[in-house]
Amino acid sequence: MQGAAPARWTAALAVLAVLVPTAAGCGSRAAADGGPGVLSSSWGDPQNPLEPANTNEVQGGKVLDMVFRGLKRYDPRTGAAENMLAERIETKDSRDYAVTVKDGWTFSNGEKVTARSFVDAWNYGASLRNNQKCAYFFGYIDGYDKVHPESGKQTADTLSGLKVTGPRTFTVRLNQSFSGFPDTLGYAAFAPLPRAFFEDHAAWLKKPVGNGPYRVKSYVRGAQMSLRTWDAYPGPDKARNRGVDLKVYTDGNTAYTDLMSGNLDLSDDIPAAQLRNVKSDLEGRYVNVPAGILQTLAFPFYDGKWDRPGMEKVRTGLSMAIDREQITRTIFRGTRTPATDWTSPVLGAEGGYRAGLCGDACRYDPQRAKALVKEGGGLPGGKLRLTYNADTGSHKAWVEAVCHSINNALGDDRACLADPVGTFADYRNRISQKKLTGPFRAGWQMDYPLIQNFLQPLYYTGASSNDGKWSSEEFDDLVDRANAATDPKTSTGLFQQAEEVVRDQMAAIPLWYQNGSAGYSRRLSDVELNPFSVPVYDRIKVA
Repeated sequence: MQGAAPARWTAALAVLAVLVPTAAGCGSRAAADGGPGVLSSSWGDPQNPLEPANTNEVQGGKVLDMVFRGLKRYDPRTGAAENMLAERIETKDSRDYAVTVKDGWTFSNGEKVTARSFVDAWNYGASLRNNQKCAYFFGYIDGYDKVHPESGKQTADTLSGLKVTGPRTFTVRLNQSFSGFPDTLGYAAFAPLPRAFFEDHAAWLKKPVGNGPYRVKSYVRGAQMSLRTWDAYPGPDKARNRGVDLKVYTDGNTAYTDLMSGNLDLSDDIPAAQLRNVKSDLEGRYVNVPAGILQTLAFPFYDGKWDRPGMEKVRTGLSMAIDREQITRTIFRGTRTPATDWTSPVLGAEGGYRAGLCGDACRYDPQRAKALVKEGGGLPGGKLRLTYNADTGSHKAWVEAVCHSINNALGDDRACLADPVGTFADYRNRISQKKLTGPFRAGWQMDYPLIQNFLQPLYYTGASSNDGKWSSEEFDDLVDRANAATDPKTSTGLFQQAEEVVRDQMAAIPLWYQNGSAGYSRRLSDVELNPFSVPVYDRIKVA
């Protein structure tokens, strides 16, 4: 789930950024509880304001998943796309879709959710003028080239493929057949928006209004976002608690300490340093389940040094220089599994996952690694700076271990240097502004459980999360053909061929599949993580 921010968005962030002289993650037990039935959970500030089409990272996504409901929702246990606000989504050719929205749904401000709530939101998200990070997800809809041209001036304000046909009905015409389109509609970018979003945008940014089981009560950037249960929520998944206080932490170890001391109820990012003792520390209050998450190392292909002829050998050599087995065993203790492809085992074989696709390129072979790097012309500049954000995910330990492994394989203690960036937001800004000169951490949490989601957003030319700006005409053509295929097996097979292109060029180095892990306090019960590794907050009970 990613230029310098235009003035409009800088101003929006300023609205959200209220500075306070208190440290995040500290305070009394009463402060941790936030009131009867309210749980506290670790969190990190999102990169952008919480507009559904402008959020493509995990922390912001957690909030959107509580505040919004879309046409589809992914089952918290299986990940299957199921109707939520969609009464029906019908098509005869996988290109023209007729959507009927369920009756009886409102936003938390009392406004009805209608077909126009979706159409207006999608038009806003797609518009180049609004500079939304997830605009690319609307690229399948007719007219996207006019509202979001790759170059030149925007020549239309709305997508020609969207038509409101009644209070609860609208049609969608795609620019190509895409049989998987309905299953993408549980992604947050496709959420509906109330009129308040458009009529008083600054006020909405300060306190977002949605149609989910929770409402935003307050947000102090750098400290805490408080959400409270919306009692009039009309959906079947009403919250079993009274609210959630998302507390900002810049160090997972601090969150773990607060969890142990009773100042935090839930941490969904157990630091690697604590994994040895977490089960005994928490007396069984620990969740560790497979998730649709893949950790990779991406490359800045916009820097010509990484895109010159022969560099695929260097990238492959670096992959073979990483001892995945040892790192996942000694640092992650069963919460990671060495990756052998660019998707996730949670998809299953029918969903397109192929164990072992990476082959020898993902097996530790220091001698071959050194030879390939030499054959490819050596490391650009003679060394690597492996960049990562230092505030979440226990990244420091594994990045340093990866560098150590590379250095051992290449016989040079200074070949790879870990390059930390203090916060996730700053890290994402450096990536967006194309300021990186070497490989960088690029974990991917699936938006929806399709093989397409592990490939197209990350590697298609100009895609929303193609942070390294890799480009391949062969890959793009295979993806286009896969999307156009009406038979699911044919589509999956073409996506698998596209993944082979990623492998042959080593567009990114797959490291490991990640489990979701969390620890919780004695106050909580029914704590679960969904296949996206996000806590299912609405199901949690508070003693």
